[in-house]
Amino acid sequence: MARRSHVTELGCIACDELAELGAGKEGWLVDSANVLSTLDTHSLALANRSVILILGWRYDDPSSRPVKIRPSLSPVEGEITAIEWLVFDDLHALAVGTSNGYLLIYSLESDLIHKQFIYPGRILRLRVHGTKSGLTQDTSSEEVCVVIPGIIARFDGSDIQSLLQRWFQEAHSQFWDQKPKKSETEGMRNSYGRLPLQLWNVNKYGSCVDAAITGIMPPPLMELQSSQRYYCAVTIGVDAVISACRLSEDRNRSIVGAILSKVVPATFSTIASFSKMIWRSGQTSATNSEEKPQPFAKASPLTCLKDRPRKGEKLTLSPSGTLAAITDSLGRILLLDTQALVVVRLWKGYRDACCLFTEMLINRDTTSKSTSAYHEHSKSDYCLCLAIHAPRKGIVEVWQMRNGPRLLAFQCAKGSKILQPTHRFGSSLSSPSSYVPLEVFLLNGDSGQLSVLNRHLN
Repeated sequence: MARRSHVTELGCIACDELAELGAGKEGWLVDSANVLSTLDTHSLALANRSVILILGWRYDDPSSRPVKIRPSLSPVEGEITAIEWLVFDDLHALAVGTSNGYLLIYSLESDLIHKQFIYPGRILRLRVHGTKSGLTQDTSSEEVCVVIPGIIARFDGSDIQSLLQRWFQEAHSQFWDQKPKKSETEGMRNSYGRLPLQLWNVNKYGSCVDAAITGIMPPPLMELQSSQRYYCAVTIGVDAVISACRLSEDRNRSIVGAILSKVVPATFSTIASFSKMIWRSGQTSATNSEEKPQPFAKASPLTCLKDRPRKGEKLTLSPSGTLAAITDSLGRILLLDTQALVVVRLWKGYRDACCLFTEMLINRDTTSKSTSAYHEHSKSDYCLCLAIHAPRKGIVEVWQMRNGPRLLAFQCAKGSKILQPTHRFGSSLSSPSSYVPLEVFLLNGDSGQLSVLNRHLN
């Protein structure tokens, strides 16, 4: 009997350009903390501190040739520390975070679309997420969340979509007239101004290493008539393994928040000015050191879990935002109910693990050839599961949520990494009949082979 495979091979990303990221050395993809990755449905972006590569994996697609983006970053702006796809229907762009708190957005042709200073600090994570319904009313929320130690910034998805639409329309019109000069492209980018954002200080329980806005939550008990939105944020870190806050759109700040919003920017401005003296530039425009972050909005602590010496390491959200999987420094995985703020499940013995939520068809008829088509199944046909990659064991496991059994386990090559396509804006508002399930991909860094986890389980 032939050995059953739990993955389907899609293609290979191997190319000469990967040598700049360290490819060719065993374990280069997972051993270096400087190698970043983010997956789209047809493209993979890899980056180190100074360069970004956009790669395809289809052998028969001539358009999948590598695209290299080398941002012109000054010492004031820092180096690349986070990347994430921005996908709006046919509009695709790449968001880049830097070590000094700058957000940059690039087109797939390596054109800089937007640059904005957020807050002085290292951008740890760019997270795209969307949810359809709130707890008390039928609402939706799609955002780009920027995580800086102790700080969360939120961009509304509609604002970013509007920016990209305007940029692509102007770029398309100028393409037919004549190729714009560099100065004209710079002026076109600056004419859009700053993207509106919300900024919160969430370091009540210590600085965070990862965070996520899980969705919209009800207002406080005495503010039921409030028209503003409230968001729930979950953070993980060194001092508190898990903590949660209620984020308000109101900018009534605490004393600590007011002090930080004044002192930290002033300190950063002094450092930036000194760096600017060293880095000589002929630019006549206003210096980046003059940029200051906006005041903090109100963040109210809800709860926290402190269990020294345990430290939170990684956080991943379910599609609805109601569950979060959190890995810690003691090799445990905690499944958190983000609405009740209670840990509902615990796994042990998974050091350095990586978790991603996925959706599987369990005990479904797969004899028909048409079962692989997305339109054959609605959202209700899929079962939410958690894929756990345990690199020290060399296996990938899939567990049924919330309290179901382990559905499968299979060996994976050393130097592999599990990935997931970025949330597509608008997908949370799509009809159930056109639902696209959440999938998990497996990338073997040493061979360049990319595979997808089969969604059928019998």
